[in-house]
Amino acid sequence: MKQIIQLLKNSRSILIASHVNPDGDALGSLLALGLAMEALNIKATLYNESDIPAVYRFLPEVDRIQNQISRVHAYETAIILDCSNLDRIGRATDIVTQIPMVINIDHHATNTRFGERHLIDTGACATVELVFRLLKEMAIPISTDMATSIYTGIVTDTGSFRFSNTNASAFEICNEMVQLGVKPIHIARHLYGPYSLGRIKLLNQALESIEISNNGRLSLMTLTQKMLRETGTQPGDAEGLIHYARRIEDVKMAALIQEQANGRKHDAGVKNYHVSLRSDGAIDVAAIASAFGGGGHPSAAGFSIESTVQKIKETIKAIPELN
Repeated sequence: MKQIIQLLKNSRSILIASHVNPDGDALGSLLALGLAMEALNIKATLYNESDIPAVYRFLPEVDRIQNQISRVHAYETAIILDCSNLDRIGRATDIVTQIPMVINIDHHATNTRFGERHLIDTGACATVELVFRLLKEMAIPISTDMATSIYTGIVTDTGSFRFSNTNASAFEICNEMVQLGVKPIHIARHLYGPYSLGRIKLLNQALESIEISNNGRLSLMTLTQKMLRETGTQPGDAEGLIHYARRIEDVKMAALIQEQANGRKHDAGVKNYHVSLRSDGAIDVAAIASAFGGGGHPSAAGFSIESTVQKIKETIKAIPELN
């Protein structure tokens, strides 16, 4: 960590990026670290290629996140957050490889240890826990805005302290964030508050798409661009839908097959999809996702693929752990 701190202090311009289809940890880490760099008068560009899910639009300074990178040679250092491999940042991968110093901060067991410097701890509850440790080590005062992002990252990545990655640090850090001014009820209202009518309609269509297979052990949910258009919703409105598929009685693993808007066009129905996987802990979905170039945790993971819905379903159904 000391080497990373020295590198950051010596950098004049930093690119900070997190993975496509960002969750609360990816965004919380990105914003907390970006605000910390600003406190040190270090110029930081915050990057994520995806649209920010509506549920996270309340995060302080979220509008500072850019979805395009220009003047790559202006960056001395890149910090990649919450990514098991560099490809997880999306189309900016080739650009980031041109930056001389890449720092990899992550908590996934599937991390490929890309980059020149690493801060990886698979025992951390979230990547934002590692960001918190970094800020403490650098003696950077944590503002209420930073604290809000840190709290959100931990609460969402631990499933409100329900998932197996929940550790003592999760409670200790969140308690400290509350002492710094975070209002848990305020964050809960945004994360778990009222749904728009469009999102309810999207949920209805997603539930209708569920297919149960493999003797009831597998639940498959599909989300298409057509569904989004018909309900007037955005991809971010799909946040959390997979949990409905996972909570079906006797289901050991659920998959949400979500058509992407930015994929290349192919013949024969081949499109770009993001596949989210969830399990009850009996099946290591991180290992499954890793085989397709993705990553995650044993009970929550994902990957991107160019294929057809039918072929994706057939591939998932053939997974040995489900048979």
